[in-house]
Amino acid sequence: MTFISTAQHIARISRTDRRGHLVPILLAGTIAAAAIGLVAFLLWPTWEAEVTSGPARLPVSIGGTLFNVPTAAIRMDIQRHSGPQERVDLSFSFPSLEPPEPPKHVSAGNLDVTVQPIDRIFLSIAAHHDSLAPDMRARTIYPRYLEQAPALVEDGLSMRAFRDGSPYGGEDLFSAIAPDITARCTRDAATPGTCLSERRVDGADLTFRFQRNWLAHWRDVAEAMDDLARQVHGKPSEGRGP
Repeated sequence: MTFISTAQHIARISRTDRRGHLVPILLAGTIAAAAIGLVAFLLWPTWEAEVTSGPARLPVSIGGTLFNVPTAAIRMDIQRHSGPQERVDLSFSFPSLEPPEPPKHVSAGNLDVTVQPIDRIFLSIAAHHDSLAPDMRARTIYPRYLEQAPALVEDGLSMRAFRDGSPYGGEDLFSAIAPDITARCTRDAATPGTCLSERRVDGADLTFRFQRNWLAHWRDVAEAMDDLARQVHGKPSEGRGP
């Protein structure tokens, strides 16, 4: 009854006011918009898109050697498949050694809170094609370019500087025996220094990269590299070197 009364009232207004014919149109538009909004609200999907799940690990053959790598740790989409590959690049959170969380969307508003200190240890697995083994390089090549000064030893970790002008100028060589670690590191400058440590597993070389300042806890770093080597292959490495 209220709606009919309202319609009759509008009709009377429209007969007395030349602009009265606009009122029914506006009212009808308002009612239609409200109805559409209500239907859209009721029919709006409440489900969330499911993330396509795949295998947690992928078997890959690199240099004729079988590795079992965590899918979520693979850094490049093109490498995210099983079978023979020339190289696979991985990253892990440190010290948990879990695959890192997917990157969040970065905007101007959240840039300051998004940029965080690097807490990644990177691992590249590549076929070596019979190149010089990392441990042989550390024993026969690097000593030619090291400074003659005695090695500095702190907490069981020794450091020797490479000569300026050598192929490794501006870098230092760190090594220890228990646990075993050898790493070649750039020095801190405009950007923090980074370290490289290599080891061989059959037909492939494993190359680890991490921040130089982590060597303050070098035993944890050495154990993390051992754990990751076992995680992707499960076999002791043949030799280590940077």
